[in-house]
Amino acid sequence: MPVSEPVISCRNVWKLFGPSPESYLKGLRTDPGFDAIRQAGYISAVRDVSLDIARGEMLVIMGLSGSGKSTLVRCLSRLIEITGGTVSVEGQDIGALSEKQLIDLRRNKMGMVFQSFGLLPHRTVLENVAFPLEMRGQDRATRRKRALEVIELVGLGGREDYFPRELSGGQQQRVGIARSLAIEPDIWFLDEPFSALDPLIRREMQDEFLRLQELLGKTIVFITHDFDEALRLADRIAIMKDGAVEQCDTPDQIVLNPATDYVRKFTEEIEKARVVHASGLARPINGTRPEGLPVAGKSTIRALARLLINDPREILPVADDTGRITGTLNRQEALDILLGGHT
Repeated sequence: MPVSEPVISCRNVWKLFGPSPESYLKGLRTDPGFDAIRQAGYISAVRDVSLDIARGEMLVIMGLSGSGKSTLVRCLSRLIEITGGTVSVEGQDIGALSEKQLIDLRRNKMGMVFQSFGLLPHRTVLENVAFPLEMRGQDRATRRKRALEVIELVGLGGREDYFPRELSGGQQQRVGIARSLAIEPDIWFLDEPFSALDPLIRREMQDEFLRLQELLGKTIVFITHDFDEALRLADRIAIMKDGAVEQCDTPDQIVLNPATDYVRKFTEEIEKARVVHASGLARPINGTRPEGLPVAGKSTIRALARLLINDPREILPVADDTGRITGTLNRQEALDILLGGHT
């Protein structure tokens, strides 16, 4: 991930529902926990969350229903007002923005895709995709040109004159994604966009989404309750429970070093060799240079299975995409993960 000032930064963010939540929050000296807050007559939908999201990063927020993940994303975009804390976008406290400034921020920098496609049934694909540009006041020729570009980008070229009812569920979702991309957002919020799709189409949409991210390099906050989906898409995963973030880390570290029992339960059925990459196990070189061909840091331990079993070296060099040696891999540690199955 690129090292830079975070695009989104939230500090000690709370969202409480109940009577005079701001007054109640000011009276708290410590976080009394979800149950104690509920007994006091409040629901802590988001509880003391602090996160930084880097430019070009895909942060996946996951948790069970009611964990607070959708509420948190609505706080990050100020679709709902927070009870306490701060949310900054590119260094600007969005809580201090006027309504007009907030609308401009959303129109010019943020794209949003939700589980319900929200397509306008009496408008064609082209008209649906061009709609946010129409709201922005762009002329017909300019918005048509941009809409056709993103329709092609999401693989719907030739269907621009179709109506939503003439499309499959996966195609409708692509229209929603294209509409969101039409404004060329720097920040993209996606709230369980694929959960209504059948497994095969969902997999295809994940492939398409990864292709788009490789091409466009957006800063993305993606919500899902599906751990396999999170592992496949995320640069980092934030796991939520009762409004709080239990752990926020790379998929490798979430699986290898779960921070709490709750996170451990999420990962216990996951085949670690399928998730953990050579770079995730790599240790610093510390002046040594292992001999022989390096393994690719982006390769999973499962993908390296044949090499790990047959290679006699105890320590293997690990290289990045450019071929630069970035660390060393202990072959026995990797074999333990490979042969350990789900444990």
